[in-house]
Amino acid sequence: MNPDREMPLWAAQLAALIRKELLQVGADTRLIRMLVLAPIIQLLVFGTAVNFDVDAVPTAVVDQDQTQTSRGDLDELLADGTLKQEMAASDPATALAAMDHGDVAAVVILPHGYAADRLRHRPSPVQVVVDGTDARQSGVAASAAGRFFAQVGRDGAPPALRLEPRILANPTLDTQPYMVPGLAAMTLVSTTTLIAAMGLTREREVGTLEQVLVTPISAWVLLLGKVLPYVGLGLLSTALSLGAGTLWFDVPMRGSLVFLLCATLAYLLSTVGAGLMVATFARTQQQAFMGGFFFMIPAILLSGNMTPVIAMPEWMQPVTWANPLRWYIEILRANLLEGSSFADLWVHLVALLVIGGTLFVAAVRRFRMNLG
Repeated sequence: MNPDREMPLWAAQLAALIRKELLQVGADTRLIRMLVLAPIIQLLVFGTAVNFDVDAVPTAVVDQDQTQTSRGDLDELLADGTLKQEMAASDPATALAAMDHGDVAAVVILPHGYAADRLRHRPSPVQVVVDGTDARQSGVAASAAGRFFAQVGRDGAPPALRLEPRILANPTLDTQPYMVPGLAAMTLVSTTTLIAAMGLTREREVGTLEQVLVTPISAWVLLLGKVLPYVGLGLLSTALSLGAGTLWFDVPMRGSLVFLLCATLAYLLSTVGAGLMVATFARTQQQAFMGGFFFMIPAILLSGNMTPVIAMPEWMQPVTWANPLRWYIEILRANLLEGSSFADLWVHLVALLVIGGTLFVAAVRRFRMNLG
């Protein structure tokens, strides 16, 4: 008896469909490469870049006493690696200005007469200023400084220090004001990149792209016509996200909305350009979808939203310079929480324009090559 006749109809149909899909996947070498390489690369990025331990918090030190006692205590404070000295300033204003520009996340100030106050067991107002935009990092920095100065009187004498913490930008150390801008940027890269990649690929699959190509339209005009709708959708999504963050999560809006609009347009140029670049390599929507994720996952992991860039290995930190998500998240947080403007963030804006322009120009060239 033929065993095939004993197989139920639905099982035979299922086996035929599975065989067809396996043959289709096996014949697509690009898809095979994505399936094999993408998990390996993502695993390497996850294992290397994601580190939830907070250490090496960039710190500015202001030693106004300049005595052997003050220098020794500062050396002990920095010895465990939680706080990492990035600069030494002679006055608090210089150190606080560095914090405003994002160069440091904590400032430790030892006042004049620190050593004399310690010797006589008098209170000495040591000041620790932390940037509250990152609640986790600022909490760890303040806690490390507080523990150290609380133990300064470990010789049995009563503590001779009075710690005066100051938290800027996010005084209550709420998580939402810090996380919501990053989540909005992550959502935007997910939607615009995938939509742009799959939209162009879908037109190629159904044949409408070929119909447009026979018309006297240049590649630049054609891609611009496809980019602008996605940019409009991205702006609408950004407005809704920021509105929800302000109403529901109490995210402040202290900066210039005009500058924020310019930064968002530059960021959308990068994300949509990445989607168009993926579409020039993909032949099917399935490939476009996987290619979009191949771009998005490393961008999210290396953005600094989940793990601070300073906590990543030193060799990996320069890689984040080519990540538009990193620059846009830093712009959002600095603009919304600290009120930073173009004078503070022009480097970030230029980086977004360079990345977006490079991706878009490369997509146009790839598109022209495909036409040829």
